Amino acid sequence: MKKIGIFYGSTTGTCEDLANRIADKLGVPASDVYSADKLNADVIAGYDVLVLGSSTWGDGEMQDDWYDAVKKLKATDLSKKTVALFGCGDSESYCDTFCDAIGALYNELKDTGCTFIGNKVATSGYSYSSSTAEVDGVFVGLPLDEMNESDKTQERIDAWVESLKNDL
Repeated sequence: MKKIGIFYGSTTGTCEDLANRIADKLGVPASDVYSADKLNADVIAGYDVLVLGSSTWGDGEMQDDWYDAVKKLKATDLSKKTVALFGCGDSESYCDTFCDAIGALYNELKDTGCTFIGNKVATSGYSYSSSTAEVDGVFVGLPLDEMNESDKTQERIDAWVESLKNDL
């Protein structure tokens, strides 16, 4: 099986918790779950699959740790890597930038030669007005809203992880 590394950017702990829940569902050990600030070329080289998650901040920005981490990812040959994205946002207070960090990560990495999986998440069932994570009518990663829709989180994680397993 392909070696999976999970990387998250989390300021309040929400995205870290989600990363660990996704890791548990994928059977990824805790030793393969990292804060994005631990990303470097050697760590990246150790994984076939990179599962990347970020909370969304301000006007739709990635969590701070991702700014340097994205530079490190882009400086690495990702042509043989598989990438899956997830993120968290607040669809009520920030409905016009809902989970934009997923869209930002996608836009930063889409020309690196990596192969995206888990990138056709249906928008139905989500309440938001705008998101850069929505491309061609689907989300390019898994959006989660622990503020307003935490009752849907586990079901969304379960369905997404199953789609990832089908693509691995």
